[in-house]
Amino acid sequence: MKSTKNIRLFLTTIFNILLLAFFIFTPSYLFASDNNEKMPPLPTGLSKDTQFIIYYVDKKLEILQREMDKRFEILQREMDKRFEQVDKRFEILQREMDKRFEQVDKRFEQVDKRFEQMNKRFEEMFTFLWILAGIFTSLTAVVIGFAYWDRRTIIRQATNEAIERIEKEGKLQDFIMALRAFARKNSEFAEILKQFNLL
Repeated sequence: MKSTKNIRLFLTTIFNILLLAFFIFTPSYLFASDNNEKMPPLPTGLSKDTQFIIYYVDKKLEILQREMDKRFEILQREMDKRFEQVDKRFEILQREMDKRFEQVDKRFEQVDKRFEQMNKRFEEMFTFLWILAGIFTSLTAVVIGFAYWDRRTIIRQATNEAIERIEKEGKLQDFIMALRAFARKNSEFAEILKQFNLL
């Protein structure tokens, strides 16, 4: 689009230069139709052809000046439009940057939330591990306690069974019966047997 405008401007300038050259090098009889126009006062002592050439050159220069002014106005408008477009583009870019920064902030917030969730999960996992450790410790203590109690009970029962078997199979029972019979007659000996739970 720029190249088309530049070509058009170049061709118009060449056309104006050719037209100006045509007016300068063309004799005055070609301008006979314009003799009725009121010409501005020109310097005296010039030929009629020179006066016509000066008059038409002035006219053409005025036309060229107007065209140049129009062109500059158009160029100024186009520049203003371009600057407006650039301003709009900058505004759009600023909005997009703001949106991008908002998205980045949202992503950071999401990352923070994820870290918070991870921290909560780690806390839950540690709590669960502490609960498991407590359960395991309790089970271990219960099992050890149960084993100790069971062993003690079994040992006591085995001791009692062993004593009962010894008493049944051996003469220990008879010996205890003899001691009890003797204790009936001897009160001091009876006191001794009571101290050892044999009476």
